[in-house]
Amino acid sequence: MIDITVKNSDSDENLRTFLDGSKRSVIVLESITIGRGEYLPGWRWSKHAGPQTGKDSEVHIGFILSGQMTVRAASGKEVTVGPGTAFEVQPGHDAWVVGDEPCVALDFKCI
Repeated sequence: MIDITVKNSDSDENLRTFLDGSKRSVIVLESITIGRGEYLPGWRWSKHAGPQTGKDSEVHIGFILSGQMTVRAASGKEVTVGPGTAFEVQPGHDAWVVGDEPCVALDFKCI
């Protein structure tokens, strides 16, 4: 077992640029992955990320640093989240940026 793992989100090692120019970097640690996304106005998971990755949305925890995002659960329930708000969402959800300001968010997924 490793005593301490240190990685920096500024590394291009796990940087993804989405179809609309939004960017997301990922840090993979021993027990969790941490993503940091800068999503541009108009960005939507089902339009700009899902088709590019070929994956459905997965369960994860999010935390909004700036801007706003609406998250729609597979059940159809929608919430709009903004700075300082944490949320947990199950697979099959969609999410999109609200307004004219980019949304900067962290997301966490246990390994």
